[in-house]
Amino acid sequence: MRDDAHPPVEIPVFVVVPPRVLLLDIAGPMEVLRKANLEQDAVRFTIAYVGPSPTTGSSIGLDIAGIGLLPGDLPDQALVVMPGSAEIPLGGVRPDHEADAPLEDAIIAWLKQVIRPGIRLVSICSGALTAARAGLLDGHDCTTHHACTADLVRLAPAARVLENRLYVEDGERLTSAGITTGVDLMLHVVARMAGHAVALAVARYLVVYLRRGGSDPQLSPWLEGRNHIHPSIHRAQDAVAADPAADWSVERLANVAAASPRNLSRLFNEHTGMTVIDYVNRMRIALARELLAGSQLDMETVAERSGFASTRQLRRAWGRFHDVPPSRMRASVAVLQHG
Repeated sequence: MRDDAHPPVEIPVFVVVPPRVLLLDIAGPMEVLRKANLEQDAVRFTIAYVGPSPTTGSSIGLDIAGIGLLPGDLPDQALVVMPGSAEIPLGGVRPDHEADAPLEDAIIAWLKQVIRPGIRLVSICSGALTAARAGLLDGHDCTTHHACTADLVRLAPAARVLENRLYVEDGERLTSAGITTGVDLMLHVVARMAGHAVALAVARYLVVYLRRGGSDPQLSPWLEGRNHIHPSIHRAQDAVAADPAADWSVERLANVAAASPRNLSRLFNEHTGMTVIDYVNRMRIALARELLAGSQLDMETVAERSGFASTRQLRRAWGRFHDVPPSRMRASVAVLQHG
């Protein structure tokens, strides 16, 4: 139910549609935002599709119509999404690069004009090359599809091009490695703006996993250890995230992951950089932190509901991840909430 006393924060999103656009670069991230709008009322993503032409072809041979004009300026806090283009669309027909060049130049000139502090630029796949041609990645960490890395280095010699990354966030520049990683990046945006619970719900709906980009040291603990694609480990992590307080022994999680306990332990270390028990404790501490910040439950109840056998065990595990004890953290949150 919508709270009329607290209208949603509107985030204007402008999706640039270039010639021969990779359709998945648009469809994947926008499905994330569509579902995020349905999952909560606090943040509303409003989408506009803009470009230098009202119609264009796509990577899969489907024409796209109804594209709006490139606006003269953008509102504060806008999100500009720059998808990539297919070199050869479905059907094998070679594109007319001479005809496309003025349209691409128009996009580059527009990006140079409208991207300013307060406007975030999100590139998907080879869209980073367009951003680079506009000089908008200079001085920033960035990434792109592995097939485009050399081109990005050439086009943006003043940028720090990172390889083997799902996505990279550096200030107001967000870049992804290509194709489906646009979904990963937009889930990251949703987690930042609407909360990790919303991002998790969207990911479950899309039947994808939340994964780290590896460039954000302050990522929510709910998303830690997700920068991998191993399905067995994701199954175990999903089970723990859904119910951190359950009795998650290595043996029980191995059964969930369809692996032997020994193999699960090895794979967990290899793909997440932590042990199974360490991951379980991180999830329990994250839950305990939420209970402490959002309720008046006593410490014994918080410990019990977050899966710890005692307050002593909670405090011992807490101390491995936080410098401030749980009681002091709760007091700090209370001061912030009540002034």
